[in-house]
Amino acid sequence: MLFKELKLDPRLLEAIEKSGFTEPTDIQRKAIPVVLSGADLMASAQTGTGKTAAFVLPALQHILRRSKKSGIGPRVLVLTPTRELAMQINQHIRQFSRYSKISTGSIVGGMSYSPQLKMLRNRLDLLVATPGRLMDHMEQGKVDFSRLEILVLDEADRMLDMGFIDAVKDIAAAIPRERQTLLFSATLEGQVVKIANQLLKKPRSISLAANHDRHRSIRQHMHHADSKAHKHKLLAHHLENGQLTKTLIFTSTKRGADQLAKTLRSKEHKSAALHGDMSQNKRRQTVENLRKGRVDMLVATDVAARGLDIKDISHVINFDLPMIAEDYIHRIGRTGRAGATGCAISLVGSADWQKLSQIEKLTGRKINREVIEGLEPTSSEPKIKHAAKSSPKFKRKFAGHSKGKNTHKPGHWRKGSSGAKRAKQSRVRKAA
Repeated sequence: MLFKELKLDPRLLEAIEKSGFTEPTDIQRKAIPVVLSGADLMASAQTGTGKTAAFVLPALQHILRRSKKSGIGPRVLVLTPTRELAMQINQHIRQFSRYSKISTGSIVGGMSYSPQLKMLRNRLDLLVATPGRLMDHMEQGKVDFSRLEILVLDEADRMLDMGFIDAVKDIAAAIPRERQTLLFSATLEGQVVKIANQLLKKPRSISLAANHDRHRSIRQHMHHADSKAHKHKLLAHHLENGQLTKTLIFTSTKRGADQLAKTLRSKEHKSAALHGDMSQNKRRQTVENLRKGRVDMLVATDVAARGLDIKDISHVINFDLPMIAEDYIHRIGRTGRAGATGCAISLVGSADWQKLSQIEKLTGRKINREVIEGLEPTSSEPKIKHAAKSSPKFKRKFAGHSKGKNTHKPGHWRKGSSGAKRAKQSRVRKAA
């Protein structure tokens, strides 16, 4: 199938051709016709398969048709969990709307309020937002949802993991009930399905890859590490063997990312840190430095696990395993993109074995154990019992969320609602 067979507007087809694309990916081929039909959709696809364009293109097509509603507010709202993902989505929007007169904007945390307020006072067609900052503007009565027609929930599983479930529900309650809702997620299970059942109407479902089928182009293995010092020696071995080009190294904390990047620079590696305590401009510049080869390794928290799209990353190294098993899938998905091959290496210390067990349970495969001569572990691998799918802490966190009903009228926002308070509390916890 070619893009022209999807019955897209000639202006969009011209932009697609200028971008060098001719054939849609599987998720685009299956999702775009569903979205164009006006049906609600819940979809999952492997990272790096063109998922963003699968909702951006039909959303732009919808906007190119004149709205029957008056007002200046957005006709399409895209909710996404992080600034990096918002930047990636905006990049796609600019790319595909270059021959169309479509007004777009973004509302994300870590940026000045004044330009965002100015943007909201003018006519807007498509808005990309993170839930927390959008709630701030809604509480002040600055957002006009009167002509909203499409709501997109991008990386829905991540938004739930980051504690945005109440904010998402309150935003959905504040927009017109007569709308099209699209939900994209790494997985369609558990809490994601519950929230989809609450917000979507008779949705079509697309699931292109089970977890155990993902990342066939990525070689995955792990090393058993006795200590942090042992991890440093294992890392040094891989950094010195000459096979790495552009590399992403993940740590569990911001401080750990800073310290490790500093250590690598002291050993004459061109490295930089990337985490949520950095300003938006600094983060953007750091990513651009990796893209252009000014640095060849980025030490990052999970702020880079999603939304970082650099095609030639050869290796992903998990210096620390992620707290959430799904984030492992997104971390390693930064390599092996667009048909290329990649390598994912995990350094598993004494505190990581339960996390490894959950990752292997989620992916349905055992990660290869490898030992480097001269760096053998002195301890043996512990026997780990698989934990229940949802821990008691996780169950308490989401208990009762699906039972509550929101009585807000569509298009209106009640200042000081409990949902707004909970969202403010969740924003106190800075995302990595």
